[in-house]
Amino acid sequence: MKRKKCSSVLAILLLVSAVSAFSQGELWRQVEVIRTDKGVPHIRAENLRAAGYALAWLQLEDHGPGTAMNVLRASGRGALVLGYEAIEADLVNRRFRDRHLQGYDKLQKETRDVYEGFAAGVNRFIELNPEKFPPGMPKDMTGRDVSCLEIVAPNARKVRDLIAKLNPAAAPQRSALDGDEEGEGPDDGSNAWALAPSRTKSGKAILLRNPHLNWNAGYYEAHMTVPGVIDFYGDFRIGGPFAVIGGFNKDLGFSTTNNAQDLDQFYALDADPAKADHYLFDGGSVPLKRDLVTTQFKNGDGVSSETREFWSTPLGPVVYRGGGKIYIMKYAGDGEYRAGEQFLRMMRAKSLAEWKDAMRMRARLTSNFTYADRAGNIFYVWNASLPKLPHPPTDETTAVSARKTADVWTEYVPFDSLPQFLNPAGGYVHNENSSPHYTNVRTPVNTVDAYPNFEPARLSLRSQLALQLIDNDEKFSLEDIVRLKHNYRALTADRVKPDLIAAVKGSNPNAETASALELIEKWDNTASAESRGSVLFQIWWTHYSGIRPPERQQPFPESQRFAKVWTTAEPLTTPSGLADKKRAVGSFAWAIDEIKRRHGAVDVAWGDVHRVRRGKVDVPIGGCGNDLGCFRIMGFTRADDGKMIANSGDCWVIAVEFGDTPRAYSVLAYGQSPLPTSPYHADQAEMFAKGEMKKVAFTRADIDAGAIVRFRPGEKK
Repeated sequence: MKRKKCSSVLAILLLVSAVSAFSQGELWRQVEVIRTDKGVPHIRAENLRAAGYALAWLQLEDHGPGTAMNVLRASGRGALVLGYEAIEADLVNRRFRDRHLQGYDKLQKETRDVYEGFAAGVNRFIELNPEKFPPGMPKDMTGRDVSCLEIVAPNARKVRDLIAKLNPAAAPQRSALDGDEEGEGPDDGSNAWALAPSRTKSGKAILLRNPHLNWNAGYYEAHMTVPGVIDFYGDFRIGGPFAVIGGFNKDLGFSTTNNAQDLDQFYALDADPAKADHYLFDGGSVPLKRDLVTTQFKNGDGVSSETREFWSTPLGPVVYRGGGKIYIMKYAGDGEYRAGEQFLRMMRAKSLAEWKDAMRMRARLTSNFTYADRAGNIFYVWNASLPKLPHPPTDETTAVSARKTADVWTEYVPFDSLPQFLNPAGGYVHNENSSPHYTNVRTPVNTVDAYPNFEPARLSLRSQLALQLIDNDEKFSLEDIVRLKHNYRALTADRVKPDLIAAVKGSNPNAETASALELIEKWDNTASAESRGSVLFQIWWTHYSGIRPPERQQPFPESQRFAKVWTTAEPLTTPSGLADKKRAVGSFAWAIDEIKRRHGAVDVAWGDVHRVRRGKVDVPIGGCGNDLGCFRIMGFTRADDGKMIANSGDCWVIAVEFGDTPRAYSVLAYGQSPLPTSPYHADQAEMFAKGEMKKVAFTRADIDAGAIVRFRPGEKK
């Protein structure tokens, strides 16, 4: 009897093992991918694990090995494949990995299923395509490794700046770990609108999502469906399953825009003079925690290891010790492991209440969120896991003295106290990376002065132009919103051109200057592809503003450019006028010579200079940067032939109307793939340049009708 019982148990264990092996190795059987117009992939999976598997495969197929390398680094093993240059990233990940993974088993099963499926998709792609990866690339990634993509580490730039202030000789050099934070470039950011049913011709809410970052930011348009579990269409940023996601399901949609928030604080603790590696706190002596982190790296044909020492406190990691002080950084997100779970809940939400419940997790630390739904709600929240400070705010490199718990922040500002708007008067909310104060100018922002570390009031020219477009009583169709999105007005010209014309006319101009000024007078103040005068104005404004790289990367302060700077007293009409008309006249003369030198004529069209070049596509494009006050943000780099080639700004744009079935248009400027050999590399470039967008296939019937290819990713042949 005992032997029979053991045999039964063994049989069950073998069956479980076989099922597990099947689910890991045969996930391709549980998912189909259908590509529609422009190669957009629609994932139809039997479960979330298979959906995550397919998403990983698609990212690797369309964008190359970067996603797998991200997961490798998150596992802390990058240097074993890439060599010593990857060791710093490994050390950071290993330092925080153990703490992060303490929460892994607490995640909802649905979230773990996506992570584990994603890891399986990475492994399967590596197994079948080893030639795309460096020698020794492992194919044993796990869901835990994928979850470590969510690790929040201290802000390396701020740490470096603090140390440079305290002891310049000890300041670490900038490293690849610092990266480039979104929002730091002059044209980084996004636009987002939500219009209530009262403001639309159909009586249905409309959402516009319009991020604009460098064209290597990895926006990836996709549709994930698991029957009864998820049906979400949006952007899945390359590199992992849950990055900054925006999009829609049949009930609601949301968009992110970067906001300005301060999520960390340096504190100076008193070192205990009687005990080494202790600090005085809450009336006692507290030991620092010492961790030795060892990682291995590829050393030629061999393997070597390196160990680093790190110190920390329950308040946060130690970043510097000196002068009798121990400096620590306490930052939002320290130990947070639920960001993916929050996004998955938001993607699956069926109502505003469910969506806000997900937002209250506070696992997504930053970003404005703009929202619309089928029930007709529109909503905006200035989201931040914002420290509730027990002391006045400081600048980035000032450390607050802390001797007791009451001296440091220990909780976030409550979610419901964050600036937010629900169905405001006027029927719209908008954000273009300005402060929340003017999200709807007909309704004062709530609680904005309740906490001293809220973002201060500011309203960019881009935001002011947005308000000119939608702060009215017009009703818009979805197609109208697509048209407004591609408005090419350069609001800076409206504000300063009259002063420029008057100043140049008053300078007794020669015939050539007078002719050039006449061109400016006739110019329609847009950066449309066909506009003439816009190139001359842009060259003049850049010179007048002091943007003369490499010696000056940043413009002169606003007070040296405009006669009237932006003020809260006149938020919709300032800045305006020219601060230095004599300099303006001199810059205009310089600009005439410069435009002839660069382009051969003063009246060259914007689109003759500004181009989209991708694959075999070489076409004119309209749009300009924040400095000219455009809503359609475009950034350019100069080619060898002197043309300005689009490389940043508008990238993924989607507009969706929430009826019984969502109706949407989208465009992804750089296509589904950066790989020149892909058929989806340049197939949206000309459409994008013309301000056109494709219809989104969302329903099963539309997807099947528009299918151009069907396959099971990683299928055994």
